Amino acid sequence: MALEDTQARIRSYIDMVEKVLKTLRILNGSKEVNEVIRLASLYLSDAKYYFGIGDYVTSLSCVAYSEGLLDALRLTGNIEFEWVREKPKKVLVGGTFDLLHPGHVHYVREAHEKGLVYAVVARDSVVRRIKGREPVFDEKSRFTLVSSLKYVYEAILGDEEDFMKPVARVKPDIILLGPDQPIDENTLTKNSEKLGLKIAVERLKERVGGHLMSTTDVVKEILRRYCVNQYNR
Repeated sequence: MALEDTQARIRSYIDMVEKVLKTLRILNGSKEVNEVIRLASLYLSDAKYYFGIGDYVTSLSCVAYSEGLLDALRLTGNIEFEWVREKPKKVLVGGTFDLLHPGHVHYVREAHEKGLVYAVVARDSVVRRIKGREPVFDEKSRFTLVSSLKYVYEAILGDEEDFMKPVARVKPDIILLGPDQPIDENTLTKNSEKLGLKIAVERLKERVGGHLMSTTDVVKEILRRYCVNQYNR
């Protein structure tokens, strides 16, 4: 079984157990039953953690423990639920991802909440064309950094000419845009339909709060702290 298929299966397993924990009906609210439900939740949290760091064997073991506890409670008549396993959704995000900062992490984490995250990293030539400057890190370095994020299922280098090519390759269920990405949702939807794809295009409502939440802000802060002071000495 290919690694990608294994990851998708384990993620759908985790999602199935998580859905049951959120929707189960307790028939016997005793202290012992609530404690077993709490332990099932802890095992699920462990499964999600190990999945995030790429330890799929441990993740699978943890989610299986969680499922076993819930099944034991169900078979003994203490709780009621149904197992419904759904295929995890593919979520596409994209950007330059230069000088990784908390804003980038917030973006991919929000996408991770919706499904498996495929992150498209802009090519150097595209950054130069759109932003009128060189990226601080080249595309290979930015690709490596994005690939290392635990919320990212797969990183992909974008196309230099056609930004829809990664969309056609991944065939995502959702495209999640950043709050200030200069891409029109309607145009993106129409271009996806031309490819025969039905994709939900969503946008984050706002940037995460706080300082240094964009690459521009990070660069300005570096200049303020370390460059201006040098000239004023």
